Amino acid sequence: MQNSSPIGIFDSGYGGLTVFRSIADRLPQYNYIYLGDNARSPYGDHAFDIIYKYTLECVEWLFDKGCQLVILACNTASAKALRTIQQRDLPAKYPERRVLGVIRPTAEVIDSYTLTKQIGIMGTRGTVNSQSYLLEINKFFPDITVYQQSCPMWVPLIENNEHLQTGADFFINEYCNRLMEQSDDIDCVLLACTHYPLLLSKLKKVFPDYINILTQGEIVASSLAGYLERHPEIEQKLGKNGHKSFYTSGDPLTFDEHASIFFGEALRSEQM
Repeated sequence: MQNSSPIGIFDSGYGGLTVFRSIADRLPQYNYIYLGDNARSPYGDHAFDIIYKYTLECVEWLFDKGCQLVILACNTASAKALRTIQQRDLPAKYPERRVLGVIRPTAEVIDSYTLTKQIGIMGTRGTVNSQSYLLEINKFFPDITVYQQSCPMWVPLIENNEHLQTGADFFINEYCNRLMEQSDDIDCVLLACTHYPLLLSKLKKVFPDYINILTQGEIVASSLAGYLERHPEIEQKLGKNGHKSFYTSGDPLTFDEHASIFFGEALRSEQM
């Protein structure tokens, strides 16, 4: 008998919808529940304990909805909460459930996008200060040098739908220039925040043509497909009706208005 467990997709707000879009395109047969913690977003500047608390609460809510597998489609949550949840909470309370993040899948393949072995990371303060990308990339590719730049103004600009206006150009140019000033040999820039793909058209005009600008959606989707192939004990529990549900901790009407920008189509959410 086919089980009906959905795959949970969690983000602190809207950004994870860019990852969800890629996952749904790659693996359309599965059922999904997306949860955005918009009432407490953004996570980027919160302390570790707060991010861990918020993330765990949302993961447990998704577990209560029947999810056997949850993807933290949020770099800040992946950086500051994932390891503790995997090592402490799952073994103690949810030994049959799994929680995955977006940092490790990206770190595993980053070497194929750089010739100079010098890459740039652009993310929230929380992600950059955690040093998670630097540590994960070093595990797989110790010969790669990582430069980081926090971009605290980008998420507010995007969530207020101001990112394509000319007023956003100052902050886009400012952070890109700060990153490139760290090394002339950077040839790959990872957008380590799921909001940032919405800036891609402008970033391509700022960075030189020889720089690979990476977004995470397709990387995470490919990694998830591989994970499910390797773990049939999880895959067999998943519902396969192609159903998508959307929830927010904030106002559903506000969520729906903004979410379509990230997901690429109109959607209707419910309050968690």
